[in-house]
Amino acid sequence: MGSRTVFFIGKPGCGKGTQVKLLAEKTGWKVVSAGEQFRTIATEDTPVGRKVKSEMEAGALAPHWFAMYLYLKSLFASDERENLIFDGFNRKLPEAELVIDSLRWLGRSFTIVNLQVSDNEVRRRLAGRKVIEGRADDNAVEERLKEYYEHTDPAVEVFRDAGVLIEINGEQEVGQIAADINVALGL
Repeated sequence: MGSRTVFFIGKPGCGKGTQVKLLAEKTGWKVVSAGEQFRTIATEDTPVGRKVKSEMEAGALAPHWFAMYLYLKSLFASDERENLIFDGFNRKLPEAELVIDSLRWLGRSFTIVNLQVSDNEVRRRLAGRKVIEGRADDNAVEERLKEYYEHTDPAVEVFRDAGVLIEINGEQEVGQIAADINVALGL
């Protein structure tokens, strides 16, 4: 089998970052995180850095072209034999379409892991994470949920229609979620 590419998608606070980390530890695959890249850019005292910081604090998703610039830059810089885990690059409809088109064009095998959690679970988790991690984007929970339903939910449907989506119950114990992901990926 050739290289594998796995994307994680889901509501804010669904556990994407935790599961990305666990999968990377198990497999040794390289992780490319949109959130990390945007949080780094937000610390820069530049017009782009200030704009990204302002939008993150408001709970808004980055423009799809910006996220896709970072995605394509990372993808094209990767070795064709390298297995990759992408976290957070497919949250809008145009992003989902570009992910499918670019990976099919390159002939890379890919899977989208959708971690499903309820809105109440999102609120509970983000309230806890805000206290522990102090992430500015966790202040705007309702705005982030609205963004999810407006933008990410349609992207999930594109992946489902393309036959590349696996859905995992994200409200289980962390280890069970990881085990379900491993089984679904055939690891």
